[in-house]
Amino acid sequence: MKKTWIIIGIVAVFIVVGLFGYYNKFVTASENVDGQWAQVEAQYQRRFDLIPNLVESVKGIMEQEKDVFGMIADARTKYSGAATVNEKAAAAGEVESALSRLLVVMENYPQLKSADTVQTLMAQLEGTENRISVERGRYNDSVRGYNVMIKRFPANMLAGMFGFGEKNYFEISAGADVSPQVEF
Repeated sequence: MKKTWIIIGIVAVFIVVGLFGYYNKFVTASENVDGQWAQVEAQYQRRFDLIPNLVESVKGIMEQEKDVFGMIADARTKYSGAATVNEKAAAAGEVESALSRLLVVMENYPQLKSADTVQTLMAQLEGTENRISVERGRYNDSVRGYNVMIKRFPANMLAGMFGFGEKNYFEISAGADVSPQVEF
């Protein structure tokens, strides 16, 4: 009888340790996803800090393109007010669309290309766009790892019990794959 209780006690300890182990894995993976999203947002912030400088540099040369500048300002405002990853992704898509229009406009104004300030800001913005792309990829990799972990057996049974659910991938917004048309 005493041996039976000892065996039951050892099995119970292994089960409890296993549950703590899974819980800690879920917490770690969830925090990795959240941390990677913070990296995406840091790059968005860098972009948002550069855009006003670029817009102001371009504005002095091109007064007639106020609608593009308004679109950029509106998209930045929407991003600031977004609460979820999906809302922020949609707002970021609007920023990218407006920014694409600005770049098309700039291509049609050679005097803008020759301005040192604009060239410097464009190079910084291009670097930032590359960083954003890399960070989005890393975020989606983190989400994939997390989602796979919580869907595999036996973790899938424990994930729901501990309150860990599937996370959303960063996806492009509708229409982001269409090149903007700018007419003069």
